[in-house]
Amino acid sequence: MSVASDTQASAAEVQTVVAARRLRHTQTVFIGVGRPSTAAILARMVHNPELVLVYESGTIGAKPFHIPLSIGDGELAQTADSIVSVPEMFNYWIGAGRIDVAFLGAAQVDRYANLNSTVIGEYEHPRTRLPGAGGAPEIAASCGEVIVIAPHGTRTFVEHLDFCTTVGHGDGAGARERLGFRGAGPTAVITDLGVLEPDSETKELVLTCVHPGVDAPAVQESTGWDLRIAAELQHTEPPTVEELASLRELLNR
Repeated sequence: MSVASDTQASAAEVQTVVAARRLRHTQTVFIGVGRPSTAAILARMVHNPELVLVYESGTIGAKPFHIPLSIGDGELAQTADSIVSVPEMFNYWIGAGRIDVAFLGAAQVDRYANLNSTVIGEYEHPRTRLPGAGGAPEIAASCGEVIVIAPHGTRTFVEHLDFCTTVGHGDGAGARERLGFRGAGPTAVITDLGVLEPDSETKELVLTCVHPGVDAPAVQESTGWDLRIAAELQHTEPPTVEELASLRELLNR
């Protein structure tokens, strides 16, 4: 059952719900803070109560009641099934391919889902210095698949990255195989306008789905390259009453 018009979801809420739906049949998800964490907690609440949340700080099986303030939030450790060191997290869990899905964000995304979280502008004299790679390069290389969550605009979706922090699909088909990466790489980029997925042959991002109230031209206008549109463009099912009520309750805790 979809929500009534008087409780219409915002673009941010739709983005979060769509990300949560992607975890319906997932066993393990690697997440940071912000919207990815909110989506994963929502997935446990509504779709997949057995979902194992893994945070970069080393908590495995965390069951936070509140949205964590950071990966070092004490509630993650208090509710986790296990806590491991960061080196073990990356060497044993991530590098060995034991994580099914990872959520990543970025300041810039290009047509092959490569990500920049390092600088805006020239590296030596940047306009903005960003947080940096963290574990994103290793996560994107070795997790089963990656889902990118980002706001949709020409500042984010760019023709050329100012710095390539994290390789998604490199320069296209075969790039990940040449680099010896274990995982499938980005399988979806979920924005506040729609969903982009890599073409099965070229690995270039294609708009496959638009959210309620959004059309393809609006997404194209918000993208810094000539975005390909799927021949059979899908439309996101609006959040259900349960999804939206659960999300709002979570955000208000």
